[in-house]
Amino acid sequence: MLSTVSEPSLATATQLAAFRFMLRARLLDDKFAALYRAGKIHGGVFIGRGQEALSASIGVSLKKTDVFAPLIRDAAGRLAFGETILDAVRTYLGSTLGPMRGRDGNVHRGRPQQGYLPMISHLGAMISVVNGVLFARRMKGISGTVGVACLGEGATSTGAFHESLNQAAVEKLPLVLVVANNQYAYSTPTSRQFACENLADRAIGYGIGAHTVDATDLSACLETVGGAMAKARNGEGPQLVVATLLRLCGHGEHDDANYIDPALKKSPLGRDCLKFAEEFLLQNKMTDAAQLAVWRSEALREIEDAVSQAQREPLPDPFTENWSAISSEHLNETHIE
Repeated sequence: MLSTVSEPSLATATQLAAFRFMLRARLLDDKFAALYRAGKIHGGVFIGRGQEALSASIGVSLKKTDVFAPLIRDAAGRLAFGETILDAVRTYLGSTLGPMRGRDGNVHRGRPQQGYLPMISHLGAMISVVNGVLFARRMKGISGTVGVACLGEGATSTGAFHESLNQAAVEKLPLVLVVANNQYAYSTPTSRQFACENLADRAIGYGIGAHTVDATDLSACLETVGGAMAKARNGEGPQLVVATLLRLCGHGEHDDANYIDPALKKSPLGRDCLKFAEEFLLQNKMTDAAQLAVWRSEALREIEDAVSQAQREPLPDPFTENWSAISSEHLNETHIE
């Protein structure tokens, strides 16, 4: 069947690329959830259902020379920034050929030399890490890059958030802080987390730029996140992006999320960003059903191939493992370059 879609403009091409990363992330998360339920994954599985539009908009707006500190629900952004499906699968399944060599859990993965930072679980901790990288680049005379740190609204109540953001503001670092306000810090609702009307209101206290966005809308996310990055890249200092959405799943696959208010699920916040983006693309003739089916089929095939390959690869042996740091002795190994 021939596609009826014409050659896309640059803006349309960006939107299509972001949607494909959203789709790939959703399908990959679904596979991880299935493997977890089958007892094939040890440790937690944390999926980004409902957060893919925000995450993908970050990844496609970054340049390869930038710095990215994603969190547990940022599969779409990770893929858009260059992570391969095989890297993600290898880490979840503990393959020694993965970027972390089968160590350090399944979500703390990255390639630091490429600006893709392995996350620290502690809330707000990655902001100071990104600040440090940006400081180092400044000292080396490297300009024109930005650093993005992702966090949930719960992390904005921690000391690490306040200290790091204050530091970035005073030093005018090109930091973009993206807060996914998904209404719950695990099971704690926002009403028990902060008293301000909008988290973006906090930006004025630090003297930084603030942006808000409906994170169920891919077009809005691309515009807002891209605009914030442009300001930071052009020397306007740190930018705070507060994105509103609803986590459409539990905190992890171990959590049934029965604490989520049913009214929120029926509200605009409960809109599935992936379905909304797909409907938008179809209504505006940016793609068609045939192409969507091809993208889904290609992603599913790549995921299944990656799982099959990773399941045949060796797991770490604690009795023979060389526990040297990844950045030292193993620096030149092909699977971590």
